[in-house]
Amino acid sequence: MSAPRDVVVTGLGAITPSGLSAEQLWDSVSHGRSVIARLEGEQFDGLPVRIGGQVRGFDPETVLERSLLRRLSPVQQWAIAAADQALAQAGALGGEPPWDPARVSVIAATGSGPVDAMQDATRILDARGPRAVPLTLSMHGAPDAAAALLSQRHGLRGPAQGLSVTCASGTIALGEALRRIRHGYADAVLVVGMEDCLNGVNLSSNANLRALATGYDDAPEAASRPFDRARNGFVMSAGAAAVLVESAEHAASRGATALARLAGFGASSDAYHPTAPHPQGLGAAQAIRDCLADAGARPSDVGHLNAHGTGTPAGDTAELLAFEAALGPAARTIPISATKSLTGHLLGASGVVEAVISVLTLRDGLLPPTLNLDDPEFPDWDVVTGTARSVRVDSVLSTSFGFGGHNGAVLLARADDGGTP
Repeated sequence: MSAPRDVVVTGLGAITPSGLSAEQLWDSVSHGRSVIARLEGEQFDGLPVRIGGQVRGFDPETVLERSLLRRLSPVQQWAIAAADQALAQAGALGGEPPWDPARVSVIAATGSGPVDAMQDATRILDARGPRAVPLTLSMHGAPDAAAALLSQRHGLRGPAQGLSVTCASGTIALGEALRRIRHGYADAVLVVGMEDCLNGVNLSSNANLRALATGYDDAPEAASRPFDRARNGFVMSAGAAAVLVESAEHAASRGATALARLAGFGASSDAYHPTAPHPQGLGAAQAIRDCLADAGARPSDVGHLNAHGTGTPAGDTAELLAFEAALGPAARTIPISATKSLTGHLLGASGVVEAVISVLTLRDGLLPPTLNLDDPEFPDWDVVTGTARSVRVDSVLSTSFGFGGHNGAVLLARADDGGTP
């Protein structure tokens, strides 16, 4: 049996409330700019929560022909645009394909998929009857549709699949891509995280669960408060991000630049509750331990933590307990950033968004700040606040946890470190 292959990141893309490219996202996050605002649109009138992170300024006609974009949900348009950016950065957009197309896979990670399509079709059925329901719903209304569209768009003949694991979707998709490449099933995998649940149905459901931050209509930027005593829920955002990963050997053979190494992955289930995390963070700790073992790394090798950090009372507490259980005494000495305080929570897309942020953290030696930590509930932990902290780190552990007890963790490392983080 051949030795497992090293896996590297060669392309990044993003269409988010924080910017319409990976570099714009990073500029916003690294400078500590919140993008949480009052939601614009009549559909938000009268809702119990009217703040969030919306994609603004995106022109789909710069990416897609009109005949196609009319049939696609905005979230699918964002996913395609982010994927194109990642492929372009990797030198794999346009011209002769730089790989065997049968050896390149696509994974579309999303908690809910294009929910607007189903909701719109249901309204049409109720108002106008069955013959008015769009036939395109059968083609483009499912969570996996974006993967199929990207496969067709770029001639990628490896498996094209959807992956849905609530808010852990993006991170677990990256882990599955790592395994697929490491064990020889693919030379490259295009991973796209996408989500748009900013609608009356999804906002109301989460508000009724008391999962969303409330009381900040007049100061939306203060609503997302990870690890602060005043936190009372997460702030929902929408958008998409993409990461192209390849075997290190394949990337080098075609002259692609390795931006970082995808060094390890772990996943688990709490087997505890439909929405609440395990109170001791047992499942999350298992995913983190498995991630480090997968990378051949020790707790002391972790340079930075990009926390899930949603700002829910139970979630933040359980996450820090998981860090402590998995990392031991090193946990409280590792600097933590909770970037959802800046971007909002992109749900199933968040793991890919935060992987993009983690790669650029490694590149620039800047640890993003955590906003709104005015009264820390956990003052003994090293949470980066105020402005970005300038420090070179060799690895970033990024975690994602979701309803249903889904847990995922990936370890990203500097591409030039020559081995284990």
